[in-house]
Amino acid sequence: MSHRPYPRFHRASPLLAGLALALAATQACAGAADAYPSKPIRLVVPFTPGGLTDKLARSVAHDLQEAWQQPVIVENKPGAGGTIGADLVAKAPADGYTILLGTHATHAINVTLLANLPYDAVRDFEPVSLLATVPNVLMVHPSVPAHSVQELIQLAKRKPGSLNFVSQGIGTSGHMSGDLFKSLAGIDMVHIPARGPAQAVSDVMGGHADILFDSVAIGMPIVRSGKLRALAVTSRERSPAAPELPTMIEAGVPGYEIVLWFSVFAPKGTPADIVLKLNHEIARAMGKPSTRAAFVQEGLTVSASSPEQLGQFQQAEITKWARLIKASGATSNN
Repeated sequence: MSHRPYPRFHRASPLLAGLALALAATQACAGAADAYPSKPIRLVVPFTPGGLTDKLARSVAHDLQEAWQQPVIVENKPGAGGTIGADLVAKAPADGYTILLGTHATHAINVTLLANLPYDAVRDFEPVSLLATVPNVLMVHPSVPAHSVQELIQLAKRKPGSLNFVSQGIGTSGHMSGDLFKSLAGIDMVHIPARGPAQAVSDVMGGHADILFDSVAIGMPIVRSGKLRALAVTSRERSPAAPELPTMIEAGVPGYEIVLWFSVFAPKGTPADIVLKLNHEIARAMGKPSTRAAFVQEGLTVSASSPEQLGQFQQAEITKWARLIKASGATSNN
């Protein structure tokens, strides 16, 4: 009986060829991570200079540059509630040399708020690490005759539409904080979108606006200077940066909770080893006692995470913000 010869191994089967390609890709990925970074890194901030996002980015950039001896250049690309800068990174080469300091706005709020988001906040990015969280603080100009949240609500109800609140721009946390307040308190206020955090602060300090929601990091130094009056913080628990202030829930607005967050993302497809290298260095930087002390003093809770933890957190936040936005009735045209 004749037998067909066994296949010779010098003729590579499709399976073996696939395994060989996978091995080569893994080795190339490891090689890329070993060599990374070999040139300057761009850290894109999708908001104007001077805000909390910018401060965090510059701190991270300084530590990465110091560790790797490669320039880490912070580039501010503001506009459209953070979507311009985020979209730039979503479409950048997935090589670890263009990364984003994303936020609750770019990677959670805008998913529901904006009908024509030019990127997919989940599918177009690789989560790298959470950096920090911080609540907003509700502040009023000293001319506003309200010294508590309830007094402010009563004033708004007596004079519907007479009060206005300024935000850092459409789709920002200040915008959403104001709209959520309107919805849950059953009041009518006029929204005034500014061109970035600095203008928003200037508008309310100058008396051109009545109310501002901004992070405790930005707001509390202004409050303590006597230029604005703080009424409450937006987190579920009181802020270590302003323990004397009640939460919005304590102040009589049930269900009110907004916390801002800041994270690093890379373009989808960035090699896993490079993502992990970024993650480990960012965790080390954010864990430095000097860094933690500096940001805790500003009201932030430093919260470095694994890429997987950030991905899970982001998904939960997208769900939460979708619920809040729909309940508030906010749209990108508000």
